[in-house]
Amino acid sequence: MKLAIGCDEAGLDLKNIIVQYLKQQTAVPVEVADYGVFTPDPVDYPDIAVQVAEAVACEEVERGILICGTGIGMCITANKVPGVRAALCHDVYSAERARKSNDAQVLTMGARVIGPEAAKKVVEAWLPAEFAGGGSTRKVAKMIEVDSRYRRQDVDVP
Repeated sequence: MKLAIGCDEAGLDLKNIIVQYLKQQTAVPVEVADYGVFTPDPVDYPDIAVQVAEAVACEEVERGILICGTGIGMCITANKVPGVRAALCHDVYSAERARKSNDAQVLTMGARVIGPEAAKKVVEAWLPAEFAGGGSTRKVAKMIEVDSRYRRQDVDVP
């Protein structure tokens, strides 16, 4: 699996831990494309979120992980990219359900919210999980339709 990862300066240490973890874990072979940041210098997290989300949307990578202080800004920004379903997860159950029920291709986490060991467990649950289909298929299709409807030029957003 090819996976993109990115962070702002608040998520740098956790991103580096997760990159190292992804290289060492063997359950799912992962090729990591690191979109930065690489220094503690301040950056605007939307810039990184868009890069990773676009890589997912364009299918350059299968999945993405984004890390900032809370994970919220990265999640909101990634979800603005057409075709991307990002989920903010700080627990194993939510991470697994994000994939199985919502087909989320992007995981976001907050370095100020979750510790390194818990973050590894979240990634460990999210990474191998696959979309389960079933009753969720109709719901994900509706999410895709809403995404498409509001991204067309001829629709006014209320």
